[in-house]
Amino acid sequence: MIDLISTGLIYSNPSLHLTSRQAFHPSLVSHGDSELTCSFDLGEAVESLDYRTYLSRSTDDGDTWHLEGPVFEDTSKRASTHTIRTSLVSGGAMVGFGARFYRDDPEEGLTNRGTFGFVPMDLFLLRSDDKGKTWVGPEELLPPLVGPAFEMCHSILELPEGRWLAPTATWRGWDGEKPSGEKAIVLISEDLGQAWPEYGVSFDAEEDGVVHWEQSITPLADGRLLAISWVHDTNTGQNLLTPYSFSEDGGKTFSAPRPTGLHGQTSKAIQLSDERILCIYRRDDRPGLWANLSGIDGTKWINESELPLWGAGLSDSGMTGAGGSSEELSALKFGYPSPIQTSPGEVLVAFWCLEGWSCNIRWIRLRVN
Repeated sequence: MIDLISTGLIYSNPSLHLTSRQAFHPSLVSHGDSELTCSFDLGEAVESLDYRTYLSRSTDDGDTWHLEGPVFEDTSKRASTHTIRTSLVSGGAMVGFGARFYRDDPEEGLTNRGTFGFVPMDLFLLRSDDKGKTWVGPEELLPPLVGPAFEMCHSILELPEGRWLAPTATWRGWDGEKPSGEKAIVLISEDLGQAWPEYGVSFDAEEDGVVHWEQSITPLADGRLLAISWVHDTNTGQNLLTPYSFSEDGGKTFSAPRPTGLHGQTSKAIQLSDERILCIYRRDDRPGLWANLSGIDGTKWINESELPLWGAGLSDSGMTGAGGSSEELSALKFGYPSPIQTSPGEVLVAFWCLEGWSCNIRWIRLRVN
């Protein structure tokens, strides 16, 4: 029921013999008429001091891509790096949901290897009315709770009634402080991103030592929201089955989680035009990036078909608990899929992957029968 049609590269280091350029975290956006953009992060390493977000464009439905350059030039006087997730909102405008990480100590990475806490950071928005060719901002995004840090796992999602959602998760500060706990949340704006006074909790099992990372939220045809998440047990370093939950009030509250049956780490899901769910995920019990097709019957998740997409021959597939969380997280070899449906029977997926000596942004085109 799922076929891999073709694959290619959105970005690969053109001067591998001269420089290190590693690519991560793509966000695909379709603008219609065969034009697509893909934003992604570039840096010498996964936590390097030159890390920032770039944009590539395709005018042939994703077959070939042209690198246009950085999304914006950060003029902050304080040493920082940033990452941005892009998406389309009403009127054909684009919005970038970003985080600026302050790198006061050039000898440290993004996370404290002892506490698994993040460097100081803040959130911001960028806006574009010309398909990402120019951007206005950054505008500071003030969340309604103290993180003190937040995970950058999702682009802005606009609901039919105009509400904006910013899926994220609270994260520890540098010294390990976590005043709001560690939970997956959805920031809510009713005025197109000007203010964010509310949030909903999509997943929270901190009392069991469990955290939820890289959640994916997709609107369903019946008006509900579907959320799935990577679940990590901080006590054992192991990963649990991917859960799902629903929201019937636009992200303010979510149902109790249930297992999908998928052994997934980073996962992203979309609802297809025939109302089935396509989930792309880094598999935990078997190596590689996989596609899973499922149905939703009321509140029941029904798995139908699956297909390995990339990396099925790897010796391992991600975090296993064999080392520290910071070390394992920064040593991942692929992840962060970004799927979009380009026609009733086809889906384009972008993801980052280590091939040879560098991390590339690769695309895969799928046919879903």
